[in-house]
Amino acid sequence: MKAFILYRPNTDYERSVIEFNHEFTRRTQDKLEMISLDTLEGDTKAKLYDVTQYPAVVAVDDGGRLLKLWQGDMPLINELSYFTHS
Repeated sequence: MKAFILYRPNTDYERSVIEFNHEFTRRTQDKLEMISLDTLEGDTKAKLYDVTQYPAVVAVDDGGRLLKLWQGDMPLINELSYFTHS
């Protein structure tokens, strides 16, 4: 399982996303991939997982199947850490 963050740089919420990822890494020793919606990869993933609010945290299995999606607000670190430990 893995998780990643879809976000848009240079927005009001960018700093909170960066701080969340830093705190998540500090507590779990796992780092979340941050994917900009301004890239082809980010746009494709947003469409694939039907993301409509940002920032979004997406948890997927090893085959890319959606397991959990948080939109608009960041999840609790303990809740998200379940999806980053295989």
